[in-house]
Amino acid sequence: MEPTPIICALIGYVLGSIPFGLLLTRAFGAGDLRAIGSGNIGATNVLRTGRRGLAAATLLLDGSKGGAAVLLARHFTGDERLAAIAGFAAFGGHLFPVWLGFRGGKGVATTLGVTLAAWWPGGVAALAVWLVGAAVTRYSSVGGMLAACAAPVLLGIGLASSAAWLSAAAPRWLAVFGVMAVVVILKHADNLRRLRAGTESRIGAK
Repeated sequence: MEPTPIICALIGYVLGSIPFGLLLTRAFGAGDLRAIGSGNIGATNVLRTGRRGLAAATLLLDGSKGGAAVLLARHFTGDERLAAIAGFAAFGGHLFPVWLGFRGGKGVATTLGVTLAAWWPGGVAALAVWLVGAAVTRYSSVGGMLAACAAPVLLGIGLASSAAWLSAAAPRWLAVFGVMAVVVILKHADNLRRLRAGTESRIGAK
């Protein structure tokens, strides 16, 4: 069967909707992640269980599923536009997994994974933005939002640097990263309210 946008989107969505944080915490006896901390299924909430190894694994796996969706679509279709569709679908699957009643994570790790697979120099730079932002402010949410907003900017820089292989799908990739940045900010609405109120939890806080 020839890959189509719908097939690529479905495969991307299924990959993205795998709730690694929930699966890992259950498998290693850390309880139901949805009943811990913020109830989110992402790495930051896994860290609240005190299991740093599980949090690191969740971060890597949530990023990998976004990257895998892009790389698989690129490998089997050779069409960068279909790769962009698959990456965006993986992001959507992470945020709205059908198996969990469409209540998923906030999309930062998956966004970084898609960025790395789309254009690895930009992905590395976005990862650096996340690490520096989180380290300086001690807020994981701030680092994540900064990284998501940096992704479309970094892609634009890549296009300006004559990344010819990416240029053919430039409008679609720019749209994907632009929408993902907006959605990540919207998913952090509660964090933004807590930041304004001075009640947002810092990294490492008990």
